[in-house]
Amino acid sequence: MGVQYLEFSRDQQFLFDGGFLFYPFEYLAARLIFNAMTIIGLIREEKIPADNRVALTPAQCKWIHKNSGMVKIVVQTSQTRCFSDKEYQSAGVEVVENMQHCDILMGIKEIAEASLIPGKTYLFFSHTRKKQPYNMALFQALIRSKITLIDYECLEHDDGTRIIGFGFFAGIVGAHNGLMAFGNRTGEFSLSRVYKQRSFRELIHTYFGLKLPNLRVVVTGSGRVAHGVLEIMNLVGMHEVEPEEYLGREFSYPVYVHLKGADLYRHKITGEYNRNDFHLHPDNYNCIFDQYAFKTDILMNGVFWDKQIPRLFEKELILDSRFNIRTIADITDDAGGSVPINLGDQTIEDPVYGISKKDFSKTAPYQDESVDIIAVGNLPNELPRDASRYFGEQLIKYVLQDLIRGGNPVIERATMLNNGIITFPYLYLCDYADPDKSL
Repeated sequence: MGVQYLEFSRDQQFLFDGGFLFYPFEYLAARLIFNAMTIIGLIREEKIPADNRVALTPAQCKWIHKNSGMVKIVVQTSQTRCFSDKEYQSAGVEVVENMQHCDILMGIKEIAEASLIPGKTYLFFSHTRKKQPYNMALFQALIRSKITLIDYECLEHDDGTRIIGFGFFAGIVGAHNGLMAFGNRTGEFSLSRVYKQRSFRELIHTYFGLKLPNLRVVVTGSGRVAHGVLEIMNLVGMHEVEPEEYLGREFSYPVYVHLKGADLYRHKITGEYNRNDFHLHPDNYNCIFDQYAFKTDILMNGVFWDKQIPRLFEKELILDSRFNIRTIADITDDAGGSVPINLGDQTIEDPVYGISKKDFSKTAPYQDESVDIIAVGNLPNELPRDASRYFGEQLIKYVLQDLIRGGNPVIERATMLNNGIITFPYLYLCDYADPDKSL
């Protein structure tokens, strides 16, 4: 059954599709209006591998309690969270097991279906907006449980820029790990693991006295991930050069080039790049990254990707004798995505694997005939306290007040489900939501 309109008056027009009820976004019925005292619950992370981040730190909860008479925050007890139960209690935050009394529930990663509380409002990264197959059952469970889902990933400014996220610290950790893997491969320098440092400040101290060889690094992307990578590039003393320089000359010191959309993509007919047109019609563009692959030692990938956007390169390129990249930190981490030889996630403890240049198979890292890949889905977990603090600051500054007051256009645009009903901007998820339809 296709999408059908039920015949009501114009401002009551609804959409119906095989048992699912949808309504146009401009007529969103319930605008997240809560009681005079709103109770926010920070839920325990249960996804495996374990995630130890949190949406609000103890100090931030204390600040909210002090500065708002309309909000009470409670925390679900956890043995794995980067801030202990005792730290929250010392900040005056109640630690509980049962979260039934909360109006809003905030997590980080996907929530186990069995842990969902029907009828509640949840904020977390659902990883469903791209119809990720591994979360289809979760999305259907959210609908059955009549959940209101506000996805952090969908909270965007009017120009489409993400409002909150962990991308900056993903970039920090990913860039460090990329350098670390290259050092392990070549033996020319050595870096310790990020998660063994207690803070970003301590990580910075590990770079004192570091001398890098004359390596060449490409950084892609223009968002928070890329900014985190650039922070590390500068901290370790690498020199930024322009694309023309990077491609046209040799250097006696370590350099990096930062490639944004205009440096990476060209229209198939005009040979030009137009940002607005690219975002509307990315399939009309080709990627011109190949020339950089022949001049580069390490690729730090922070570019956004979906199925319509051309990949940075096709996997066959690694068979070319000119392909020089030995290490790829695929920080945005789309398996088979912008980096086609990303075969999926590793763990924080074991982040690096190799890809054979002979048959594209997965191998041990640091082999002569392989390209090393760092692909980890929870990189900010290596600096969880810093990452959580940064995330909470953005949440307080840009989201929390309007959320408590009953929402605003930004929050409404990020509301994928309202009481289990798919909202208008996400109607493309209809088949994803239907257990009787295949993707």
